[in-house]
Amino acid sequence: MKITTRISAAGVVLAAASALLAAAPAQAATVRSADHGVVFAQSDNPSGNTVVAYDRAADGALTQAGVYSTGGLGGVLQGSAVDHLASQHSLVYDQAHHLLYAVNAGSDTVSVFQVDGDHLLRTQVISSGGSFPVSIAVRGDRVYVLNALDGGSVQGFVREGCTLVAVADWHRGLGLAPVTGPMQFTHTPAQVSFTPDGSALVVTTKAGGNSIDVFPFDDHGAPSAQPVTNAVPNAVPFGFVFDAAGRLVVTEAGPNAVATFTLARDGKVTPVSSVATGQAATCWIVRTGNKLYASNAGSGTLSGYRARHGMLTSLGTTMTGAGTTDAAVSPDGRDLYVQTGAAGVVDGFRVHGDGSLTPIGSVTVPDGIGGEGIVVA
Repeated sequence: MKITTRISAAGVVLAAASALLAAAPAQAATVRSADHGVVFAQSDNPSGNTVVAYDRAADGALTQAGVYSTGGLGGVLQGSAVDHLASQHSLVYDQAHHLLYAVNAGSDTVSVFQVDGDHLLRTQVISSGGSFPVSIAVRGDRVYVLNALDGGSVQGFVREGCTLVAVADWHRGLGLAPVTGPMQFTHTPAQVSFTPDGSALVVTTKAGGNSIDVFPFDDHGAPSAQPVTNAVPNAVPFGFVFDAAGRLVVTEAGPNAVATFTLARDGKVTPVSSVATGQAATCWIVRTGNKLYASNAGSGTLSGYRARHGMLTSLGTTMTGAGTTDAAVSPDGRDLYVQTGAAGVVDGFRVHGDGSLTPIGSVTVPDGIGGEGIVVA
């Protein structure tokens, strides 16, 4: 991939990053084998953001292994209650390179960690290229950050080793109306992700644009100057995943529904189906195989669906703690972990073949009330 322009201060950023290698975590734990994997949850604490590591046992139960400072501050959108970032994928794990990326919405930065089992080593804290970062997308050596305020923007980076270098030519404004007051929570963008084939970047704008924006990439890896804006009136598109065939599956907080779309190479989306959850504040979604689970923050529930050819069949509703938000599934597809922001808890569930969920225990994230961002490594 040919990179033509980089921010002139990149050398300074990289030099500063090397100094952070010695930065100590807020509470370090002895490195453990973590044979059954690790769950990382972000606190988004406005006084000092942290990532909490949990060892995952054979039965899926979690045991706290360490608390690590991100070197930045969490943030709180005005009008939010149990979900201070009102976004999906604020914490992202790059399995291929054993790196963890976390947003620091309160200080407009992104933190990079090396991952060794349940141990984290912070290697960098870098500007997000905008105001109030809320979501991160990773593919190969490219990383994009979604900034929620000042009209919204995405900033692209190139990974070099264990650090990021911002690319000036990879910054795109979303052109949303800047908002203050309680509307920040509902009118800011929610998520950025690569398409499965890496040909485009997708952004959901919630009520700020009621659109699914698609930025196709050119031959040099740069996103299009303007997005292909797909209007979904009154839908309030929030979190999304892609099914096994590459269809877009989106939570719609307006009608409290889960909708599927085909996504063409030209960036246009075409509706396939939509199913109402019958719950309140349907905003997040996670996939394992052909099963999907949508988080309903207002109801304290998960809505399960089986996807087939873009059509969704209900798998039932499962109760969680209050304020169901961001979720993640273990790589083996066996266990699902969901943040419940009212009390800052992570609830665990065993995923059965028929799609039903049974509880496997809960843990409280230190200073994690309203926090978002969870991954399973």
